[in-house]
Amino acid sequence: MSLKSKVTGLILAGGRGTRMGRVDKGLQPFRGATLVAHVMARLSPQVASVAINANRNLPQYQAVAGESPVLPDFIDGFAGPLAGLQIGLQFCPTELLLTAPCDSPFFPLDLAERLHAAMAAQGADMAMAVTMERDPEQPDAAPFRQPHPVFSLMKASVLPQLDAYLDTGARRMEGFFKTLKVAEVMFDDAAAFGNINTLEDLHRHERTAPPPAAPAAVAPRDADPAALPVDEAQRLICERIAPVEATETLPLLAALDRALAADIISPINVPAYDNSAMDGYALRGADLPAQGTATFKVIGIAYAGHPFTQAPQQNECVRIMTGAAIPPGCDSVLPQELAAAIDGDSVTIAANALRAGANLRRAGEDLKAGGIAIAAGKLLRPADLGLIASLGIPSVSVRRKLRVAFFSTGDELRSLGDKLDTGCVYDSNRYTLFGMLTRLGCEVIDLGVVRDDPQALEAALRDAAGKADAIITSGGVSEGAADYTRDIMALLGDVAFWKLAMRPGRPLAFGKVQTEQGSAWLFGLPGNPVAVMVSFYMFARPALLRMMGAEAKLQTLQARATEAIRKRPGRTEYQRGIVSTGADGVAQVRLTGAQGSGILSSMTEANCIVVLHHAQANVDAGQMVDVMLFDGLT
Repeated sequence: MSLKSKVTGLILAGGRGTRMGRVDKGLQPFRGATLVAHVMARLSPQVASVAINANRNLPQYQAVAGESPVLPDFIDGFAGPLAGLQIGLQFCPTELLLTAPCDSPFFPLDLAERLHAAMAAQGADMAMAVTMERDPEQPDAAPFRQPHPVFSLMKASVLPQLDAYLDTGARRMEGFFKTLKVAEVMFDDAAAFGNINTLEDLHRHERTAPPPAAPAAVAPRDADPAALPVDEAQRLICERIAPVEATETLPLLAALDRALAADIISPINVPAYDNSAMDGYALRGADLPAQGTATFKVIGIAYAGHPFTQAPQQNECVRIMTGAAIPPGCDSVLPQELAAAIDGDSVTIAANALRAGANLRRAGEDLKAGGIAIAAGKLLRPADLGLIASLGIPSVSVRRKLRVAFFSTGDELRSLGDKLDTGCVYDSNRYTLFGMLTRLGCEVIDLGVVRDDPQALEAALRDAAGKADAIITSGGVSEGAADYTRDIMALLGDVAFWKLAMRPGRPLAFGKVQTEQGSAWLFGLPGNPVAVMVSFYMFARPALLRMMGAEAKLQTLQARATEAIRKRPGRTEYQRGIVSTGADGVAQVRLTGAQGSGILSSMTEANCIVVLHHAQANVDAGQMVDVMLFDGLT
């Protein structure tokens, strides 16, 4: 398990704002966002999830937090950081809690990693950051050691000790820490832990660049802290999705593209007997000449399915065909083209033409009896059917077909055959989804087009949850006035996330719909055609494979970009490309042209997706990039 999945982040924003004109520090505008937004962007890559502790202006903090919780103190009266820590530990769903204040947007991106290493090495309950600093009023004085208790990583299990400490009426962080075993971690850059305490500090930092040691402290101006990084969204889906348990036994010829529910155990050795790897002559290796030549008498012929059962004697051999059983006493096969001479019923062999033991396929060399021939979870391909048949197994246990319901949303959509009114478009997404789901081997349930109406959408989701294991919608998950999917999901179940730091496909909802008739995982995909396909491949497809009990890893390879590609750090981008082999034999890729998320023709022209990762910037011509081939996906 990764460290990130073990840690919950807590932003401490529960103060009164007395130093900034009674306005909460976290809500102060700073470099195109709010202070708390910058801290959230800094903290999110290090933790599984983030919560904000605040005691007033909760709607404003919730607007920044998105789907993350905003937690007011359990203790009344603005009781300080320990009160925020208490509610954070009460909420914490992981084993560790990492804290940072809302007014310090420059802390290190490896804060959690370094604090955790010290905790583990010292067997501590918590770890805190420490720096060496100088008094600005006494610049010639020796530096002093400055602890930063609000930058701490601690075990969630310390909550009872904190509760007991707060019950005494004490509120000082130092007093509580004395009750724990604390590891202190020295950081070189004191400025990284500086806080913005006053309006003067805020204006000064607005005018100056971020500290050199923390150039990534500030997110891009249009970054959205509520937008989840792609890898984090994929991890959350993987953690929640489990295989469907129901299985069925099918004849081998009906099992193509189904996921094995149990290991295939080989009942026999494969091959079942020692056999020849080629046409030639079977003989005893001990009779091979050490020097000069030796002549062998041919005493018979062994065919595949018709073994020769007589054991050759010294300087005797057996003519043998590929796949035929090795005659008794023989341990080597001379390919006929390596014979020095062949004359009727005799064969001459030169020294060093053959090593003893060559050109045999030993019994059980491919599979041993009792060994695993194919592991559970494998999607059965044609070669797998052949292997299973070679074992004499006529039927297999597979996961039942996954039932997936899908529909499109939007008053502007028309089905094929309908009149296309002004302002309307034909619904292409359902046909794309039908193709991708069918190719994946799902049992598809097409629910058509659902209009932009909360009651209609709720009815469609209830209907789908009673019929399917998963639901896929297209459209209706952005922040437009007519986009209801996310709200209805929250009414009927839960929404794990609904906005991603990616392009195309930023609005994407994932959660669970639960009704009296049944429950189903829901993937609310965007409405633009390209975004639908990209979102399906990156999120829905791996999740559906996991539900099928099959391996769901996305495979990429590297190719050289033939042209410069523009890319903004802070989001993952998927661009359509055409990969080919360059003159030097190295894979190369070029874009298909315009990359708008509504240009479906770019997907038909492309044979791959160019994957530009979250932190990646512009790509120069000649630089290697990751690509995902459509072959195997589409």
